[in-house]
Amino acid sequence: MKLRLKILSGFLILVVMLAAAAAWSIYELKSIGFSVNDLLEDNYKSIDASKTMIEALEREDSGVLLLILGKWEEGRKIIDEADKQFQHAFNIASNNLTIEGEGDYIKKIREDYIVFKEIWEKPIVGTSKEGDINWYFENAHQAFLDVKFSVNELMSINDRTMFSTASSLREQANRALMPAIIAIISALVFSLLFNYFVNYYFVNPIMKIKNGVVEYIEKKKPYSVEIESKDELTSLNRSISTLCSLSEANRDIK
Repeated sequence: MKLRLKILSGFLILVVMLAAAAAWSIYELKSIGFSVNDLLEDNYKSIDASKTMIEALEREDSGVLLLILGKWEEGRKIIDEADKQFQHAFNIASNNLTIEGEGDYIKKIREDYIVFKEIWEKPIVGTSKEGDINWYFENAHQAFLDVKFSVNELMSINDRTMFSTASSLREQANRALMPAIIAIISALVFSLLFNYFVNYYFVNPIMKIKNGVVEYIEKKKPYSVEIESKDELTSLNRSISTLCSLSEANRDIK
């Protein structure tokens, strides 16, 4: 192999190693980016919808208390607005089923909310229910707690999934660092090996040729340097040997 190709091949191998490590790191980083996007778009959307539903339920519960106190207009206004808020958040959660079994939680929320809604949809003001705190705790408030518990279950499963995804992202981040670490170590090892071969195939032969020429000039020793590599240095050594032989022949003639 020619000397130029030997040196060039060494650099090419180093470039290939670094390029492969860079491609691997970019792939892992892109995977992390997609995972983060999924995390924000899916789990957080359901968690935010769950928080909105709980807020709406608490407002409905306050509205029921106002009805029991005989404040029909204030109570109905709060309940109607909260019901719209709950339905909007519920629709968001229903259309964002990304976790296995999440549909069952949505179904349970729907069933519990229907029971709770049937309670406050019926007349309260002007009936025996007005002022009846026992009825409130045994019926309305208990139904409210049931729906709230179901919503909290939905939020919990999304919280757990988010935590699991975050752990996965940590592992992916570590994997993304590995190519860089491997590339640095490999480049260091390869640089040492490359330095060894440069010295063996390039520096050492040049030093042999130099010493041979110096001994021929200063000590009049015949030039007899052997180069094992089959490249330009071999041709150079052969040319110098020929030149020294001719010079020595001319010197003998004189």
